[in-house]
Amino acid sequence: MSGARSIDLTCTVNGETVSETIDARTSVADFLRDRLGLSGTRTGCEHGVCGTCTVRVDGQIVRGCLMLAVQCEGGTIETIEGVSDTGEIADLQENFRNRNALQCGFCTPGMLLTAQELLAKGGVPSRDDIREHLSGNYCRCTGYHAIVDAVEATAQARATKR
Repeated sequence: MSGARSIDLTCTVNGETVSETIDARTSVADFLRDRLGLSGTRTGCEHGVCGTCTVRVDGQIVRGCLMLAVQCEGGTIETIEGVSDTGEIADLQENFRNRNALQCGFCTPGMLLTAQELLAKGGVPSRDDIREHLSGNYCRCTGYHAIVDAVEATAQARATKR
C-alpha cells in the first residue's frame, strides 16, 4: 500500500477503549473485523446496500462499510457482539430463533441491530412499518416473513411489559 497514511484512532468499542494505528482509508467494518476480530459485522456488497455491515456509532445505526473508522475518533461503536452481551436484544434474538428467522445467519446481525432501532421507539409498529424499516437489510433465505414475525412478536411482548 504505497502512499497509505496511518492515523491514530481512539474510540470506545462495546464499552472498551481501543487505541489503534490504522490506515486512514480503513472502513469501520474492516477495522472491527480485521483489527479487533469482531466478525459479527459482515461485509456483503461493500456499497451500503445490503445492511450486513450495520453497527451503531454514537447511538445511530450506520453502514460500517461506508464510514471511515477515523470518523469514530472519540466516539462509541456498538457491534452485534456488544449489544448481544448487554442483553438488550435477548428477547429479539429469542424470537428470531423461535420463528426460524435466522436461516444462514449472514444478515442476522444487521437485521437485529436495525430491528432494535425500530423497537427502541416503543409501541407496536405495523407489519408494513417493520418491513419499511428493515428494507435496507437484505436476506436471501427467509423471504422476510419470519423476520417480520419475530420483530412483531418482540414489539408486542415489550408493549405488554410496560
